[in-house]
Amino acid sequence: MTATATAELRFSTREEWLVAAVEALRPLFAEVGEEIPAVRVSVGWPGGRGRKNSVIGQAWAKEAAADGVAQVFISPVLDDASRVLDVLAHEIVHVVDENKSGHKGRFARIAKGIGLEGKMTATVAGEALKARLDEIAADLGAYPHAALASMDGADGPKKQTTRMLKVECANGSGYIVRTTRKWLDEVGFPLCPCHREEMLPA
Repeated sequence: MTATATAELRFSTREEWLVAAVEALRPLFAEVGEEIPAVRVSVGWPGGRGRKNSVIGQAWAKEAAADGVAQVFISPVLDDASRVLDVLAHEIVHVVDENKSGHKGRFARIAKGIGLEGKMTATVAGEALKARLDEIAADLGAYPHAALASMDGADGPKKQTTRMLKVECANGSGYIVRTTRKWLDEVGFPLCPCHREEMLPA
């Protein structure tokens, strides 16, 4: 925990804090005529198409959940309460919009209405919104989370870099297999299941 480390700890889990944060954001959305629907909030690595180092929040539409409740994930790299609220507000806009507008149309109108600024795909709280989020953060108390820092960013452990070699059917069937130099040197080339003959380097 960074900026909130010295704040009072009111919640024992980050999920409890986030649930309370959603409730604290409701008046902000009400001011622009929007109501926050049922939503579950948690901390976790954004996944699916959004699994990138730069993704710090993600909203899943209610249609993706078996019980029809939208879900929001806040990246565990974040531990500053005000920034978490900033990202949460962005993701809640997606939930309110039912993930229908991307970062345009209704999404952009609501986002700007509550005080989010900048590129709509990576908004930040404007000065007025930042002041309100700071107040909410102070009221919520310390964000009970310690940032996770990965050597490789939000995608987790570095992918294996062993170079895979391609071998193919010697008779041109198109059957291809990838293996390592180690296995080729120690065991030999695999047999093609098409012709039961040793495969060749592609």
